[in-house]
Amino acid sequence: MAKFDDFYKELAALVKSYTDNETMLKVESDLESQIIRIFGERVSSLGRAKNGLADASELAFTTAEHHPYWSLLYNACQIAKITLDKWESDLTREEIDEISWSLDELKNTCQKILANPHNDHTH
Repeated sequence: MAKFDDFYKELAALVKSYTDNETMLKVESDLESQIIRIFGERVSSLGRAKNGLADASELAFTTAEHHPYWSLLYNACQIAKITLDKWESDLTREEIDEISWSLDELKNTCQKILANPHNDHTH
């Protein structure tokens, strides 16, 4: 982990050199997970939400479908994606139907988990 820590220190110095020259940057880090995010001055809350959802969606898309929680994550991400994509406009009837279908899938998955609460989570 020392190499990543060294990288982070050098990156922090680089970011400081830009912020000292009045470039607005925001850095968020989770060094334990080795994650660093840098946001520019025009980033919006909506943009950040979409970016964060992309990470959760990637996990949903790459997790094996036989993991007991896969459907929960996948369908929740689908609802969130539709919602964020239409944040500044109206939802169509088709999008409402997609959300409703995903909600039904969430309910079905919850029922399956309740029926078999001791699933193998290692997949």
